[in-house]
Amino acid sequence: MKKLIPAYVRVPLLFFIVALTMEFFIDSGNKPAFIEYPMVSVFLFVFLFVLIAIEITISAVDNVTYQLLSEEEKQRLEAEEQLGITESTWYKNMMQKLTKSKPIAAEHELVLDHDYDGIKELDNDLPPWWKYLFIVSIIWGFAYFAYYEMFGGDNQEMELQKAIAEAQIKLEEYKKTAPDLMSADNVTLLTDAADLSKGKTIYETNCAACHKIDGGGQIGPNLTDNHWILGGGIKEVFHTISEGGRDGKGMVSWKTMLKPTEIQQVASYVLSLAGTNPPEAKAAEGEVWEGQATVATNAEEVAN
Repeated sequence: MKKLIPAYVRVPLLFFIVALTMEFFIDSGNKPAFIEYPMVSVFLFVFLFVLIAIEITISAVDNVTYQLLSEEEKQRLEAEEQLGITESTWYKNMMQKLTKSKPIAAEHELVLDHDYDGIKELDNDLPPWWKYLFIVSIIWGFAYFAYYEMFGGDNQEMELQKAIAEAQIKLEEYKKTAPDLMSADNVTLLTDAADLSKGKTIYETNCAACHKIDGGGQIGPNLTDNHWILGGGIKEVFHTISEGGRDGKGMVSWKTMLKPTEIQQVASYVLSLAGTNPPEAKAAEGEVWEGQATVATNAEEVAN
């Protein structure tokens, strides 16, 4: 029997609707849900199998039912299937419920006593859908006015400000756990041997030319004493490496050449050189950094 939507359209449509719905509601990160969770793939496979089985069963029932019809019933059914959608019974019934319109044969019941040069007026009622929509819009208008004007509901500007504030909070939380968004404000001292080893490699590749391989200083200052020109804490050293030293006479900025995690590693390694007293070290420059003793103690513990 003829269906409004054929099976070869109905089955894929239902399948993809269910698949997309599951993908929307299941949190699977960057991977599709059916890849991240094998049970989702199993469910979709079973669901597709059931859909196909249902279509086969319905088709078989329709065939059996058709064979049981009399010749007159078969002819009537075939005639109905040849009709267009607008001529079908269900469509006419639906439009009748939506519009409550009178058939042309019954229009004489609606004629008013107005006659304008032979032009007559029909007293057609408004369609039910229009009246219901109008009533709903009035109720919605009162509710909207009460919420925003009487009970202080958030307007668009307030909603925007709240959304920005929430986004800022999430961004700050993300920065705490995102190494590549690290800055001098949230950097911490690394004491793990693996991190210090990486920092040493970066130092020997990029810094030894000015500070010597042992940190004793050459063009650049001595990094092993307790005197610092721009501060000797992890935040200060990170900032100096990232942004560069004094204008015109200090070190260049390395933030375009090194990642924040690499700057953290080399800064931690530089602080671990405190108190190593290399031979032929350059004379101290800058001022004594009060926090150096704590940093040096932590570094020495890791070295030991």
